[in-house]
Amino acid sequence: MNTRVSLPADWPVALKAACERLLHPSAATGAERARQLRLLGVLLVAPFFAAVATMQIVAARMDVIAAISAAALVFGLGLLPSLALIATAKPRMVDAAALAFGAAVLGTLLASSGGITSPLVMMSVALVFEAGWVGRTRKAAAWGLVASVFAVVAGGILPAWIGAGENISSAWQWVLPLFYATTLVARWPLVPAVEAVSSDEASTFPLEEMIGAASLRLQKSGEVVHASPKAEELLGVVPEMLLGSGLFDRIHVTDRIAWLSALSALRADAAPQTVRLRLRVRAEEGLPVHAAYRNFICDMVMDRRAGGIAALLREDPGTAALEEALAETRRITEVTSRSKDEMLAAVSHELRTPLNAVVGFADMLSNEMFGRFANEKQREYVELIREAGNHLLSVVNTILDVSKVQSGTYGVEAESFRFEDAVRLSVAMTAHQAQAKSVNLRTEIADDIGTVHCDRRAIQQVLINLLSNAVKFTPAGEVALTASRRGDRLEFTVSDTGIGISAEDLELLGTPFMQVRNDYTRTCQGTGLGLALVKGLVRLQGGGLSIESAPGMGTRVHVSLPAGPAVTDQKTEDSGFDESGANWNGEWYHDTLRKTA
Repeated sequence: MNTRVSLPADWPVALKAACERLLHPSAATGAERARQLRLLGVLLVAPFFAAVATMQIVAARMDVIAAISAAALVFGLGLLPSLALIATAKPRMVDAAALAFGAAVLGTLLASSGGITSPLVMMSVALVFEAGWVGRTRKAAAWGLVASVFAVVAGGILPAWIGAGENISSAWQWVLPLFYATTLVARWPLVPAVEAVSSDEASTFPLEEMIGAASLRLQKSGEVVHASPKAEELLGVVPEMLLGSGLFDRIHVTDRIAWLSALSALRADAAPQTVRLRLRVRAEEGLPVHAAYRNFICDMVMDRRAGGIAALLREDPGTAALEEALAETRRITEVTSRSKDEMLAAVSHELRTPLNAVVGFADMLSNEMFGRFANEKQREYVELIREAGNHLLSVVNTILDVSKVQSGTYGVEAESFRFEDAVRLSVAMTAHQAQAKSVNLRTEIADDIGTVHCDRRAIQQVLINLLSNAVKFTPAGEVALTASRRGDRLEFTVSDTGIGISAEDLELLGTPFMQVRNDYTRTCQGTGLGLALVKGLVRLQGGGLSIESAPGMGTRVHVSLPAGPAVTDQKTEDSGFDESGANWNGEWYHDTLRKTA
């Protein structure tokens, strides 16, 4: 995120937030924490003044290199009290040590620059003012006065060798006291700004308890400059951990765009924004990783008085409940679907044994193996039994295959075979059906196909189902099977001149037990499993399927299968339906579906 302060008016609050980020996490809240903030600010700035004064004095006695080295040493030593406060969160001890250290440094500087006649003696006032600023009590100011007197006295009575017996005070030494006076004027805006924030914190706390929300104050760049104590209850971390970019770092990566968009809208003087976020919280022991994110709602509005953004962060139990309900529904659906598939597979398996017996005995009777029929009615009834048994056995086998495909237990075993042989067998099995309806069955197999490496049984099932469906839904006309090889992929298409399919029915095609319903299909037998089985078998082999159709213009089913090393780049074949408003179900050519198939 951008850490730049958006407006100059924001700098007091931004400075306060920067100091808060440096405080120890165990620092108390309320007035004590505010005192530590003031102390830390003074401890961070004081080394700068001491280093500048040291550089002026040493430069007058020695060279520039020595002056820079001495100033760096003093600056580094001056930062030790602030580091102690950050590490220990013990302001009383650090305050006393820093005041004594400051008095000793100031006394040494005075003795080195001419004693009480040096312009630096004016800096003794800083000890009184800063002690009163930090403590906000008369006692604290009194201790500052004691330290100031000690520094002045020490500067006047220290041995003459410290000043080398030479008064090196100059007019340039007035720059430092004047600059300090300027900082006092510049520091004045901090008083109302910080106190206003503290006042708002106190006034909004009861409201937070009522609505169960944490109040936040942000810069226009999105950095948090204040987080109320309620944030610890909601997120499980102390409020100081949210300052700066702490809140943004806890937003789920997919929700950060919405967060940044809301901030941008607020900067553009838009209406108040509401954002739903998933925030990382402290996960309870034993819970999975994804449980470390919870749903929240963040209401934000531009606070023109403070020059920033005010926000309320609250939990979103509605979304969490919906997600849990959705996950439970998905689980129940998966269990139900799996149970249904297992039941269908079990029932189909149990039906096949008696059906095989029925069909076998019907064949024996039909062939008059145990004597001739007494009349033709007996032969007719036996033929009906045999045909019905074969049909029912075919349906049971299809149901069993579809269940295996959907449950992932259908075994695919690739082998090398001539594709033309599989086509010849499939055409032979559907030729009788085509001749009965006077449908011309035509094949065009490219010479370069040769041997393919696929599951032969699955390929033949796909071809038989596609040819049977094409013949079934073609009252008269032609059914064509064309095949070619494109690189390492086998491409074949089954097209017909039949009744065609509407756009509404095309979207549902391939769903188990789904059949197209119209005046013609009511006279056709079928379970709606053929195309579902084809779709599943094609996917199991890493292939894709697309269907193109229009009412009255027939249907074309295109299948693409790997016949060797898989190739994922495939261009859409030209279609004769393009110019006539045909419906298109291009699953194989749909990039998202193809990659997730």
